[in-house]
Amino acid sequence: MSRRSGGLIGDWAEAQRRMQQTQLIQHREAERRQRAYEREAARGQREQQAAYRQHREAEARRRTERIEAEVAALQGLLAAGCRAPAFRTAALVRSEQLEPFSPGNLAHPLPMPRLEQFQQQNSGWTLGSNRRAQAEREAHARYTSAWQAAHAAELQRQQQLAAYRQQYDQWAAQQLAGIRAHNNGLTELAAQLRAGDADAAVEYFSAALYASTAWPEALPRQLAAAYDRGGRELVLDWQLPGFQVVPEAKSVRYMPSTDQDKETARPATQRRALYRDLLAQCLLLVLRELYAADEFGALESVVVNGFVDDHDPVTGQEARIVLGSVSAARSAFAGLRLEQVSAVDCLVEGLRGQLSARPDQLTAVRAGRRPDEVGGVVSHGGHAGDDEDEPDLFVMDPIAFENLVAELFRAMGMEAVTTQRSGDGGVDIEANDPSPITGGRIVVQVKRYRNTVPPTAVRDLYGTVQDKGANKGVLVTTSSFGPTSYTFSNGKPLELVPGERLVELLHQYGLRGRLGGGAAGGVPAQRAAEPDPPSAEHNVLGMTWSGRVALDVCALVCTGNRVLSEEHFVFFNNPRTPDGAVRARAHTAPDKAALEVSFDALPREADRLVLVAAVDPEADPHADLAGFTDARIRLLDAQGAEAGQLEVSDGRAGETALVLGSFRRRANGDWDFVIGGKGYRGGLEDLLREYGVEVA
Repeated sequence: MSRRSGGLIGDWAEAQRRMQQTQLIQHREAERRQRAYEREAARGQREQQAAYRQHREAEARRRTERIEAEVAALQGLLAAGCRAPAFRTAALVRSEQLEPFSPGNLAHPLPMPRLEQFQQQNSGWTLGSNRRAQAEREAHARYTSAWQAAHAAELQRQQQLAAYRQQYDQWAAQQLAGIRAHNNGLTELAAQLRAGDADAAVEYFSAALYASTAWPEALPRQLAAAYDRGGRELVLDWQLPGFQVVPEAKSVRYMPSTDQDKETARPATQRRALYRDLLAQCLLLVLRELYAADEFGALESVVVNGFVDDHDPVTGQEARIVLGSVSAARSAFAGLRLEQVSAVDCLVEGLRGQLSARPDQLTAVRAGRRPDEVGGVVSHGGHAGDDEDEPDLFVMDPIAFENLVAELFRAMGMEAVTTQRSGDGGVDIEANDPSPITGGRIVVQVKRYRNTVPPTAVRDLYGTVQDKGANKGVLVTTSSFGPTSYTFSNGKPLELVPGERLVELLHQYGLRGRLGGGAAGGVPAQRAAEPDPPSAEHNVLGMTWSGRVALDVCALVCTGNRVLSEEHFVFFNNPRTPDGAVRARAHTAPDKAALEVSFDALPREADRLVLVAAVDPEADPHADLAGFTDARIRLLDAQGAEAGQLEVSDGRAGETALVLGSFRRRANGDWDFVIGGKGYRGGLEDLLREYGVEVA
C-alpha cells in the first residue's frame, strides 16, 4: 500500500510546478514573438533599402537621360534649325491698332445735388409757418452751396477730361507717327537691300541671326560683320560654343556599396568628335539662316569664320581663336539638303571649308576673309570702335535703336534678342538673366520718345509681363517718366530706364549714344531748357520727427484738392516741378527730409502746396505710421535762419501715408499753413488718387 503525499506541502509543490510550466510557456511565446518581430523588421528594412536603392537608381537613370538628351540636342542642332521658319521683313511690320482712349472715372459726370435731398431733412417736423419758412430758406441755402461746389467739381472734371484727351491724342499721334515711320523704314530697307547697300545688309542679316529661333539659349550669339557690295558678299565672324558645352559624363550609375553615384566618363575621342560635329553644324546653320533670310537677292556668297574667345595655348594671353571657316557661294549652297548631311563632311569636303582637327585643344585653322578686310565692320556682342562718333538716339533708325538696346543687355551679361521681329505682340526685346536668384525671363519695350512716356505704356508693360509669365518688365526710353508711372511701378516687377540713365549704361558697358545735338551723354533739350528756380527768394522746409520709421516726404502743387499735373508732384523720382519752384534738396541735422520752395514762383493758378509723408515700402514693407510722433516742419529762410516751426499730426497704427498740412494762398497773396492729419491705409497710391493722380 503506497503512501500518498498530501497536506500543505503537496499543494505547494504542485502549485510551484504549474507556475514553472506557465512561465516556460510564456517565455517560449515571448521568444516566438521576438523572432517574428525581428523577421518583420528585417523584411521592412530590406524593403526600405530596396526602395531607397530603386530611388537612387531611378535618379541616376534620369541624370543619364538628361545627358543623352543634351547630346541628342547638340547632334540634332542643324536638322532642328532647318525646320525653323526663315526670317522675313514682314514680321517687322507693326500694327497701327492702338489702345483706345480710357479716361477711367473722368468719363463719368459727377452727380448734382437735388433740392429734395435737403428738404427731406425737415420731414416729420412740426413747425410754425415762420419757422418752416426759415428752415426752407436754410435748406435752399445748403442746396445752393452744395450745387455750386458740385458744379465747380464737374467743371474741373470736364477740364481734366479734355486735358487727358488732348494728352491721349498727342500720344496716339506720336505712336502712329512712329509706327508709320517704322513701317516706311522697312520699305526703304528693302529697297536698300535690293540695291546692295552695305549698312542695310549688315543690320538686316545681323537681325536675322539674332531673331532666329533655331539657336538654343545655351549657345552664344556674338558676331562682327561687313558687306562687300561689289561681290555681294557678307563676311562674318561668329562666336562658337566652348568645349564645355559637350557633357563630360556619358552615363551615371548608382553604386550601392558606397551609396554614391558614379559617372562614367565620355571617352575623349568621342567628346572631341561630338564637339567637332557641333562646330560644323553651327557654321552650316549660320549659312542656312542667312541665305533663307535673303528675300531680296542681296547675297551671292557668304564667308563665316567661327571663333572662340579663350586663352591662346601658346602665349597664355586672351585671344580670338578661329576653329572653323567656310566660304559658300549661293549656287553651291543651294544644292545641299542639310537635314541629311554629315555636318563635318559637308563643311570640309562639300564646301571645302576649314575645321580644327583638335578644337578641344584650341588648335586654330587659317581664317578666311575677315570683316575688317572689307571695311565698315558692325559688331554685335562686343564694343563699338573708339573712332566712331556718338550716335544721336533721337534720330537713330528704330531698328538700329532696338538692336542697340538689345546689345546693351548682352553686354550686361544677359541673353537678348529683338523678338518683335517675330511678331511677338508689343514686346521689342526678349532677355534672359542667368542669375540664379534674381534672374529669369525679362520682356523689354523700347520707346524712342522726346516727350514724357504716358502712364498707359507702363500699365501695358505690366499686362504684358503677366500675360507672358515673365519675371520682370523693363521699359527703356530716350525721354522720361512722370510720377504716375513711377508710382504705378512701385512694388511691381517693373523697371523704368529714362534717357539719361540709358546713356549712362551705354557708356558704362562700352557702347555709344547721346541724347540730342549736345555733348555726348547730355540731357534732352526739353530738360536742359527748364529754368532753374530763383536761388535767393526761397524757403527751406525741414522735416523732423521721432521714431525710426523711414518716410518719403513729398509735395503736391494743387488747385483746390487737385494737383496741377503729374510733373507738379515732387517725390523721389521727380525731384522738381517743371518751373523749379518746388524741389527736393539734401537735408541737414536735425532734419530728416527737406524741400526747397519759392512761393512767389509757384504757378498763378496754384492756391495750395500740400505736404505729405508715406512709409518707404522698400526700406520696411511692414512698417506703419505708429512710430511717427513729435513731427514738425522747420521753416528756414534762404540763408538757413529758422523763421519758425509748424507742428503736424502724429501718425496712427495701420496707416502708411499722411497729409502733413498745406500752405494756402490767401486773397492778398500771403501763404498760411493749415495742419493736416488725414491718414491712408493704402499708402501713397490711395493718397494720390484723392488728389486726382491715377495710379492704377
